[in-house]
Amino acid sequence: MAKKTKQKNRRCGVLLPIFSLPSKYGIGSFSKEAYEFVDFLEKTGQSYWQILPLGPTSYGDSPYQSFSTFAGNPYFIDIEKLIEEGLLTQKEASGYDFGNNSEYIDYEKLYRARFKLLSVAFNNLDKAGNSKEIKKEFEVFKKDEDNDWLQDYSLFMALKNANGGRAWNTWEEGIRLRKTKALKEALSKYAKEVEFFSFLQYLFFKQWTELKSYANKKEIEIIGDIPIYVAFDSADTWANPELFQLDKNNIPTDVAGCPPDAFSATGQLWGNPLYRWDYHKKTGFAWWIKRIAHCYKLYDVIRIDHFRGFDEYYAIPYGNPTAEIGEWRKGPGIELFDIMKKELGQKKVIAEDLGFLTPSVIKLVKKTGYPGMKILQFAFDSREESDYLPHNYVKNCIVYTGTHDNETTLGWFKNLPKADKKFAKEYLGIRSSKDAVWLCIRACFASVSDTAIIPMQDYLELDMEARINTPSTLGGNWVWRMKSDAITDELCSKMHDYARIYGRLR
Repeated sequence: MAKKTKQKNRRCGVLLPIFSLPSKYGIGSFSKEAYEFVDFLEKTGQSYWQILPLGPTSYGDSPYQSFSTFAGNPYFIDIEKLIEEGLLTQKEASGYDFGNNSEYIDYEKLYRARFKLLSVAFNNLDKAGNSKEIKKEFEVFKKDEDNDWLQDYSLFMALKNANGGRAWNTWEEGIRLRKTKALKEALSKYAKEVEFFSFLQYLFFKQWTELKSYANKKEIEIIGDIPIYVAFDSADTWANPELFQLDKNNIPTDVAGCPPDAFSATGQLWGNPLYRWDYHKKTGFAWWIKRIAHCYKLYDVIRIDHFRGFDEYYAIPYGNPTAEIGEWRKGPGIELFDIMKKELGQKKVIAEDLGFLTPSVIKLVKKTGYPGMKILQFAFDSREESDYLPHNYVKNCIVYTGTHDNETTLGWFKNLPKADKKFAKEYLGIRSSKDAVWLCIRACFASVSDTAIIPMQDYLELDMEARINTPSTLGGNWVWRMKSDAITDELCSKMHDYARIYGRLR
């Protein structure tokens, strides 16, 4: 009998946001714990580490509502490295309250303390042992042509602080409408603050590049997430109003969301500004190409969120309190992705094609050739056959037990309606609830799907306290952190065995 050969494309990975790492100082960061997590991925035979968007978070702390689609989150800067470089002392770092719950992020305390400490590091620049080298690298970073977004972002943040954190559409007219004289005066007046926010970006990109390089050397690729929309209160919208559906006063005419469905009687009102796709088309989608190229400096693979919006997008009149009134409009379609491939070459992309899919969006995903997503938790509706059942998968897809927007698998199984739970038990061979999580993982790994990605909470068999996000809710989201002693030798061995048995070893 011929020896079995491993199929080249079968891979597996783990979904864990940076903020969920068990780092010190209140939130996960690019710390030694991040490097240890990469070692863990290597040891267990994984090929991918999937993370959530890395942008600086705004109100609600969601990584999908960021102050910039290009900038990085200063919360992720490793304080320990700043101490090693002499930008901070241990005493200075210990003088702030970041919260004392190692399993929960206290964003209020983080917001009040983190920037103050980073400001101390900025002011200590001349004291650092390698001060000249840091300053030289910082100047190179600022002058990099790929960082032409940096000054707009840094000025935006300085102005936001000067305006008490208020959204940019409430600022003084000259600044709000970006009149040349007002911008020049602001850059002069807030020069030090602009330099500070630019310095934080230098630190972020330096540390992230080092961590990503470490992962890549161990043959671990990073899957990053790119939200289709940017936040209204962002440097992107303020600096580039021509890209969006805004009126002459730069106020949105229509905003993004989803119509009412079985899950929400009033739909989902996201409130993001919509794109002027006709304008983007005239420019050869220059801003989008620049944005995606920037993403590939950060990630090896990008997952494009709400892929349906490129086929058709839902437009809600600005000011409406719900998403009940709106209309579907045509998006850019395949043209954007054809130009992207022409400009950037063949890149690894995952299309987030979840939810109700029309024939035209299914056709678009197929035309691009990008793998779509399958969520096992969506499979067990006892009333109908589901595309999410593993026996219906194709190879060119990514299977998950659940995503950051879902319940943990343990919580999901406990909460399943009676008939659906019966079907899940029959399909997966579940005899007792304690076996449910690993049998779900096994179903993902055994499927024909080229790639299986499992949230870390499921490997740890955690309940609903470890859920990352409940869509359309505020508060209690994006706060879960992994315990520092969560990863055991037994878990490593079991994960490696699953990767080996189902032909997914790196």
